Amino acid sequence: MSDGTRHEPAPVVQFSGFTKQYGDRTVVEDLTFDVHPGTVVGLLGPNGAGKSSALRGLVGLLRPTSGTATLFGRRFEDIHAPARHVGVHMDGVGFETGITGRRHLEICALSAGMPKTRVDTVLDEVGLTQAGGKRVGKYSTGMRQRLGLATALIGEPELLVLDEPANGLDPEGIRWLRRLLRRHAEAGGSVLLSNHQLAEIAQTVDELVVIRRRSLFAGPLDGLTKSGTHDLEESYFGLLEDAHA
Repeated sequence: MSDGTRHEPAPVVQFSGFTKQYGDRTVVEDLTFDVHPGTVVGLLGPNGAGKSSALRGLVGLLRPTSGTATLFGRRFEDIHAPARHVGVHMDGVGFETGITGRRHLEICALSAGMPKTRVDTVLDEVGLTQAGGKRVGKYSTGMRQRLGLATALIGEPELLVLDEPANGLDPEGIRWLRRLLRRHAEAGGSVLLSNHQLAEIAQTVDELVVIRRRSLFAGPLDGLTKSGTHDLEESYFGLLEDAHA
């Protein structure tokens, strides 16, 4: 029997005291925040702040020195058929340049247990239908970003984890990406992305996590901008300056 209490859905991502060290150098320290269903969360910070290390720790590409980073209450490596639950696109991760974009996605669909017809769907969704038969080595930077997003979408995941997904996209492509991410969240999915473009992230995310090795702010975008009374750039650099002081 219900007690009448409205319960918030469980987080799809949880960082709890996540710390990563390389010898005496700490790249991420005591990072703690959640991502809830239906939200787009931006991980924001200067170069070298630890954004990519945090995301790589979340998807099992590195092990934390201490603390945890979980998806759906489990470590990435403990999730059965992970591509069906989380779509990943990491900045700097390359593709086999000698095969076509379509062939790359066919391999990904097979690995994810998805039907081959899914390839046409995601090629259309990311605007690569005409370029699907072209070898990846001939793709522009923006086209490779779109292929990376198609790879993330191939398993129809609930959660997208994207490292700098706007890099290399032209203004039209950035606008398209923003709409794609908003549609995903409005359909009940979740997005965790890193980005260093303040103007763009202000138009895309519901919540922000600002880090410079450790968390400087975690919460709704309005909480940082004081419901729009403060400019995001002003608030962001103020946080960085206070942390450096």
